[in-house]
Amino acid sequence: MLRRCAPLRKRFAFVAGNDGKYGNADKNPASFRRRHAGHRRRQLLAGQDQPGLLGLVGPFGGCTAATILRALIDHPQRAGDPLSLTVNFCAPVAEGAFDLDVRLVKANRSSQHWCVEMTQGGGDVATLATAIFAERRPSWSHQQVVFPGAAPFEQARRFPNTPMTWTHQYDFRFVEGEPSFYGSPASPPLDAFSKQWIGDRAPRKIDMLSLMSMSDAFFGRVFLARQELMPFGTVSITTYFHTASDELAAEDITRVLAVADARIFHRSYGDQHGELWSPSGRLLATTTQIAYFKA
Repeated sequence: MLRRCAPLRKRFAFVAGNDGKYGNADKNPASFRRRHAGHRRRQLLAGQDQPGLLGLVGPFGGCTAATILRALIDHPQRAGDPLSLTVNFCAPVAEGAFDLDVRLVKANRSSQHWCVEMTQGGGDVATLATAIFAERRPSWSHQQVVFPGAAPFEQARRFPNTPMTWTHQYDFRFVEGEPSFYGSPASPPLDAFSKQWIGDRAPRKIDMLSLMSMSDAFFGRVFLARQELMPFGTVSITTYFHTASDELAAEDITRVLAVADARIFHRSYGDQHGELWSPSGRLLATTTQIAYFKA
């Protein structure tokens, strides 16, 4: 059975059994298949990418991260919901075929710890990911941080497409910090903070894979600080999930309010910190990353 996710719905199909059939293949022109079951804690997978989700130095990292999360969610030994996912981009990821080595490193009554390596063409590791899944049990709850608030999605202007084709998959609507990439570089640097609504260009219900992909869908903070595009790429991203899959499904939303900022840009690297909120004011995910830039 094929389960879909955004924006991966347009990129990958997944095999539910061993009959070689792909669900909804016309809407998922690329494939992702089990290659070798191996040990019960280990699974080797092969996948195929398609063009159309490029950044400035390779495919959109959020989609790569969500692909890895999808492989984990579909693993027969997976239990619970994603708690965190860290993806280290060890080398540029190329368009085309890839292989995933998915391993359950340790499991206990409450959590599972996973490791995933992505390779291409039989070469060295391109991405190295670690993930934690957990059984979320009822407990005391308190949301310390306050919902940032924003003008409604419908009242915000849609941001135009950029040369980065992955951005064409999303509907960005900035409330604060809308970037401008086509003037003179800012001097002195501007504020790197932004607040925006993010949804799929073709509206779809938000799920865990959507959150993972959207947690990397902020424009590079250096773009906002300098008001120009430049070579840029995520080196490492960690996303923490603050909702269970059933709670997220109950939100029944097609967009999130996303806020992000940076603290420093220094000697070719800069940080980024972000939050993803439901329109009802619930914090769904937080994310942090370190990124390379050339300026």
